[in-house]
Amino acid sequence: MDFEKLIVWQRAKALAVNLYKEMAECSDLAFRSQITRSGLSIPSNIAEGMERFTAEEKCRFLSIAKASCGELRTQIIIGSEIGYIREPLAALWISESRELSKMLSGLINKISD
Repeated sequence: MDFEKLIVWQRAKALAVNLYKEMAECSDLAFRSQITRSGLSIPSNIAEGMERFTAEEKCRFLSIAKASCGELRTQIIIGSEIGYIREPLAALWISESRELSKMLSGLINKISD
């Protein structure tokens, strides 16, 4: 299956693009780099996993993508609490990262069967 056709990849890619655009003006370069890298990791690991040959390899990379959802959520929460990310946007990103995590769990379970 082409990873580009996966809804989870499409949504993860859209989130990563949004993160880059919204964080472009953040003057804290370390924070901006960290949050955009964790966001970029999600669709990148989905793509890498789906290009692998074995179910075990696919699941390994999808698990990394799922873990990146938690990493990103942590950074969003901190970014919101320190005033780097507006609350409505933070809530939207947190919700989307949770949904992506659930979708990835479902995909991992499907591939594992």
